[in-house]
Amino acid sequence: MVEMNSRKAAIIGCGFVGSASAFALMESHLFSEIVLIDADKNRAEGEALDISHGLPFSKPMQIYAGTYEDISDAAVVIVTAGAGQKPGETRLDLVKKNVAIFKSIIPEIAKYNKDGILLVVANPVDILTYVAKQLSGFPSNRVFGSGTVLDTARLKYLLSEHLGVDSRSIHAFIIGEHGDSEIAAWSSANVSGVPLHKFCEMRGHYNHTRATREIAEGVKNSAYEIIEKKKATYYGIAMSVRRICEAIVRDEKSILPVSSIQNTEEINGVALSMPAIVGKQGVEGTVPIELNAEEKAALKESADTLKAVLHDVLE
Repeated sequence: MVEMNSRKAAIIGCGFVGSASAFALMESHLFSEIVLIDADKNRAEGEALDISHGLPFSKPMQIYAGTYEDISDAAVVIVTAGAGQKPGETRLDLVKKNVAIFKSIIPEIAKYNKDGILLVVANPVDILTYVAKQLSGFPSNRVFGSGTVLDTARLKYLLSEHLGVDSRSIHAFIIGEHGDSEIAAWSSANVSGVPLHKFCEMRGHYNHTRATREIAEGVKNSAYEIIEKKKATYYGIAMSVRRICEAIVRDEKSILPVSSIQNTEEINGVALSMPAIVGKQGVEGTVPIELNAEEKAALKESADTLKAVLHDVLE
């Protein structure tokens, strides 16, 4: 049995997201060793060298290009490999291309790494998280996706701009699919314990329906806007990967809206995002936040949308 190294991570896929994640993790000082794997080994070697040359300005660590054999003791295996989202393309348009890629990657990971956490970042993340669970045979707590961690950060950012308050004092979640059917859980949102609508009025904002609709649309369209302007998104998701890894490595028991397989009476047999307790064992349980009837119905609809895609892909 291989002893896991809690300070070792592996990144599968060295495109924009994988390389930005590697840089963010190097800056975090969470890991003393990061192995990069890519179908194009030259790309992985180039990224490893580029980051390594900055280590004299950071902390000592090893970052290198490797093979699947090198991941056997990695505590966290981060999968960013996959086709990128093109302008005008939805995340779900990517699904068949990236499921095919996962069918070659995930069995290789499971062959060499038996006890690590599998963090899926490639899109569409909810579908690929479910596929990764099926292909790896890992327990559900150790296979989860970056989900709506970034969408939730975008929500907090836009709310902070609207309200003129520190985004870290805002407590709100985007739930459901990381994509077009995602839901802003307004009924449980608050600013340091003050219900959101009440805080809005304290700041001179009274047209709640219009403002919440515009902000939710702004979150949903963020990726499309960035892709249109610069062809890809990678810094925000890289910082999300760093945040999730912090919760795992430090066993923080942080509550993050990661994408995990749901097994409740209302929703089961699909991976989507709900607030979950994340620590060194992975997902240690979901947190049932307050949702109104409209939000519950939208969450069920989001789950049904994802199930329909899964049915098409896995039939």
